[in-house]
Amino acid sequence: MCGRYAATLPPEMMVELFHLLNTIDVPPRYNITPTQPIAVIWEQQGRRTIQLVRWGFVPTWVKDPREFTLLINARAETMAEKPSFRNAARNARCIVPASGYYEWMKGPDGKRQPYYITMRDDSPMVFAGLYSQWAGPDGEEVDTACIVTVEPNLEISSVYDRMPAILTGEAIDLWLNTRDVDAGAATQLALPLPEGSLKYHPVGKAIGSAKAEGPELIRPIAQSEAAVQPAAPRKLASGGGQLDLF
Repeated sequence: MCGRYAATLPPEMMVELFHLLNTIDVPPRYNITPTQPIAVIWEQQGRRTIQLVRWGFVPTWVKDPREFTLLINARAETMAEKPSFRNAARNARCIVPASGYYEWMKGPDGKRQPYYITMRDDSPMVFAGLYSQWAGPDGEEVDTACIVTVEPNLEISSVYDRMPAILTGEAIDLWLNTRDVDAGAATQLALPLPEGSLKYHPVGKAIGSAKAEGPELIRPIAQSEAAVQPAAPRKLASGGGQLDLF
């Protein structure tokens, strides 16, 4: 699962990094939560643009988004088959620029400790995503997106049992190219990063409030102060318990 992340890239940097045809004014954000607007990038007819959409995917066939389950993540392993995601996996893939994301490590005593996870070299993260452009019977429109997740790599397995699908290099262009890259090929792009690609540190529990914001949220606390210490990395079994609808 990926349910909280930070995005602090300046708009002009995103234009340069991702070869965008437009820009939007997006302030640095250190606590992005589901249902909030998020910046995503998609490619339509060869034109790559950045848009603000709601984090919480709504399939185009839904009659009333208010009555539909909030879908903030899609499993890479099943996205091409699940009714909610299969059309987007073919035709509506996007990327979600980020600086890092948060995950809560749970100890054997039930205590939870937030950790902030970034690229080891502090470069921007690029999450694989899916988007939907929902249109209602009365002309209302809602653009939404979700983040694709995969099994964790070795280092993240000590924190949580899922992680965002993070794209690098040519995989970014291929993921966005829905004209030439089908859903099956896109699934092969959404893979755990190689071991050693990421780093993480414990942060204060203020991140648990959706109202919290600011750079202090990502500042490390002493490892000795963390409520839960990292366990030994573990290899996880394939598969999962995702419901058929999703």
